[in-house]
Amino acid sequence: MKNFMDMMKQAQQLQGKMQDMQAEMEAMTCEGRAGAGMVTVTLNGKGEMKGVAIDPSMLKPEEVEILEDLIITAHADAKLKVEEAMKEKMASLTGGLPIPPGFKLF
Repeated sequence: MKNFMDMMKQAQQLQGKMQDMQAEMEAMTCEGRAGAGMVTVTLNGKGEMKGVAIDPSMLKPEEVEILEDLIITAHADAKLKVEEAMKEKMASLTGGLPIPPGFKLF
């Protein structure tokens, strides 16, 4: 019975750490860049877009398609950085144990 109580205590501690990590990730921001920094997209740790910065030289009617592609690329770059940060946080929380595929924290 003592082992069961220890397991429950550890589960509660892990749950508390997980909540702290989620709050920390939500407050974190990651920037993705494209076109040598001419487009920057900022995401929070939940993957929500918080900002877009576009160099004024890209605001030409004949370059709309290029700008659209750069926004998509910058968003993908920021999303990758968020995912990598999440993996690092989870690895430190779980002691390096892999997280099951498809497991979502948010």
